[in-house]
Amino acid sequence: MEPSLGGKWLELLKEIAPNVTHVAFMFNPASSPVTPQFYRSVEAAAPKFAVETVIAPVHEPAEIEAVLTRLGREPGGGLILPPDTFLSFHYKLIANLTARHRLPSINPFGYYAAAGGLLAYGPNIPDEFRRAAEYVDRIFRAEKPGDLPVQQPIKFELVINLKIAKAIGLNVPQTLLVAADEVIE
Repeated sequence: MEPSLGGKWLELLKEIAPNVTHVAFMFNPASSPVTPQFYRSVEAAAPKFAVETVIAPVHEPAEIEAVLTRLGREPGGGLILPPDTFLSFHYKLIANLTARHRLPSINPFGYYAAAGGLLAYGPNIPDEFRRAAEYVDRIFRAEKPGDLPVQQPIKFELVINLKIAKAIGLNVPQTLLVAADEVIE
């Protein structure tokens, strides 16, 4: 995933929840060493959206709960979840807590929105696997891996959980509903 995606996550979060004024960027430093690159993108975009950002490192489920409880106590909170194996393992816990605390949140994977998270925006994973298979085929046909160009994702998907949006008091803009690849009702 391209680290500049962080700015897009903030844009989408602000579009669906315009009252968000501060955003926690939660991650586990041990399982996601590239996360600071995503955060720099979020931090750079924050002034454009009049949002303050804070890093929220977590190492265990109890810390996830503490961060989300603290964030939920203040109005205007939001949450960005970058790609992180630790967070992915605990996605159901995070989705439940963000719903309980009425926190708008975004994650790069559709399964997060399906589990009760608000938004997901990221590369279309099945498309990535298809494209990887094409490279494997080319290598089997004697092309040298070093001669193949590096490719970035070209197909992204936006998933909106409309049920959660309504539950936390958000009216989803029509522009987002039209742009969504999947709307969970």
